[in-house]
Amino acid sequence: MNLESRRYTISFIVLIIGAIYLIRLFFLQVVNSDLKNKATMLTEKEEIIYPSRGIIFDRNGKVLVTNQTVYDLMVTPTETLPMDTAAFCELTKVSKDEFIKFFKRIEARKERRLRHVFIEQITPPEFARISEELYKYPGFFAETRTLRVYPQSIGALLLGDVGKISKGEQEASPYYTKRDYIGKGGIEKAYEAELRGKRGVKYVYRDNQGVVRGVAEGKLDSAAVAGQNLFSTIDSDLQRYGEELMANKRGCIVAIEPKTGEVLCLVSAPTYDPNLLVGRARGHNFNVLLNDPALPLFNRATQAEYRPGSIFKLAQSLTALQVGAINPQTRIHCNRGIIGCHGSHSFDDLEMAIVHSCNPYFREVMHRVVEGDRDKTSRFKDARIGLGIWQKQMQKLGLGSNLGSDIPGVKTGLVPGVEFYDDEDWYGELQWAYSTIYSLSIGEGEMQVTPLQMCNLVCTIANRGYFISPHTVKSLGQTGRPRPEYLERNLTGIDTAHFRTVINAMEKVVGPGGTANSSKLKNIVICGKTGTVQNVPPKKDHAVYVCFAPKDDPKIAIAVYTENAGFGGTWSAPIASLLIEKYLTDTITEKAREKRMLEADFLDE
Repeated sequence: MNLESRRYTISFIVLIIGAIYLIRLFFLQVVNSDLKNKATMLTEKEEIIYPSRGIIFDRNGKVLVTNQTVYDLMVTPTETLPMDTAAFCELTKVSKDEFIKFFKRIEARKERRLRHVFIEQITPPEFARISEELYKYPGFFAETRTLRVYPQSIGALLLGDVGKISKGEQEASPYYTKRDYIGKGGIEKAYEAELRGKRGVKYVYRDNQGVVRGVAEGKLDSAAVAGQNLFSTIDSDLQRYGEELMANKRGCIVAIEPKTGEVLCLVSAPTYDPNLLVGRARGHNFNVLLNDPALPLFNRATQAEYRPGSIFKLAQSLTALQVGAINPQTRIHCNRGIIGCHGSHSFDDLEMAIVHSCNPYFREVMHRVVEGDRDKTSRFKDARIGLGIWQKQMQKLGLGSNLGSDIPGVKTGLVPGVEFYDDEDWYGELQWAYSTIYSLSIGEGEMQVTPLQMCNLVCTIANRGYFISPHTVKSLGQTGRPRPEYLERNLTGIDTAHFRTVINAMEKVVGPGGTANSSKLKNIVICGKTGTVQNVPPKKDHAVYVCFAPKDDPKIAIAVYTENAGFGGTWSAPIASLLIEKYLTDTITEKAREKRMLEADFLDE
């Protein structure tokens, strides 16, 4: 073979070999990417960038909830090298037993290639100490995230808290991972979607020299988007003052701006510092609060279902006027042989019956609504028709519902109707009539309300016939507005004229001879109604009071429940009057009244 022939032969062989390599490379990288993916798994990482959660302000721009940067100490076991375990445990304040158990769990699950949280929520001062030595321990690195902080230490149940997502919560939404944190109650839970923001992603890889570099010059990365800031409806000064007044007491305060439905303060007592449920101590502190017999985790303002007592006579009056069972001039004898009463009255009209809280009067009022002036063929049949009418009107007043509030976990209370009493647990197939259910007429018996509902009822009276669903957020993000449903009026179907009599009576309750006279204010006209909610002896009754002020241009409505305190006019009414003066004038002139309320202690009751 001559030289020229050899050259062609060798060139041909080289081309064939080159072609084989190119085809094989194409096959491995494009057609079959398994090896490429395996290589990528070993070198590339997807780092999650956690967004800052939205800040929560009060209605005046004061910070209620903000964020603090914390660090999660992460580890990828396959990247670790032999190390001084004792020194590392000393650095991180982790016992050697815990260290060994941690890595044994990873081995058992065959998860050595995955990233794991070794220590979560390390505060900046703690991490500053650890970070100085962290370079000595390959495979360990830090990720930043934010932790909630409550600068004013108020409104624990109202604001809610943020905790590690549960399995059920994660399964309910594909957005979350098992490492995420989520709102657990209050505003934090109700507005989770707005507050959480959007996670970002950064892709990095480790080159052959061990240096971490970005992938594709960061073109594949996505930035985290911070959560929306919220302006709540809460007045932080009023909230703090309410919590001070309810110290050493069980009960609650709800204050709402009638015209807007904005919740000004919501106090449940006893309360706690919301910062207790932050960071690594959250689990321990939660269990302490959970086992506290005073039930600080129970929101009495929205979840406690009480009998309404005498304040329910306001709703009875409006219902009876609307269905035509009575008029403002209707007088009824105070027949104490049927049901007990108090005071020296004997033959009141509606206005004075409200002022005197006459039990026989309202027993007869509901009798006329329920059995009424119908065909008289059967009082049992009449009672069924009348109770249905009564129940429907009570529900229009917001009773027996969650009011469409944005507060999580609001209870509905109970407005018993025909279906309720026909249940086999009550009368079943037996006939029943008004004579068996008349305790409802004075807010006792099976009737159940929440303090939020009673405050909403007073808002309805202050507005002369409508309410806006109680809500806790004034504006969302950049919109400057609440959710659309909190701009709509809920009409009660009661004529505006009927409210005049009730409001005039409520004014007299806080006037000379009224049950709340000792709680009046010099320059502010308050319209209120006292009540007591009966308890089984030897427990004292609950002291109840609802009111709004000023009379002609209402700016605040309040419901106060003080458990086991006795009379509403003695304890709950003074608390409400102090809150009204604080909110409307930013001063307290009744210093003796304030001192008495601050020093009162009913926890032993």
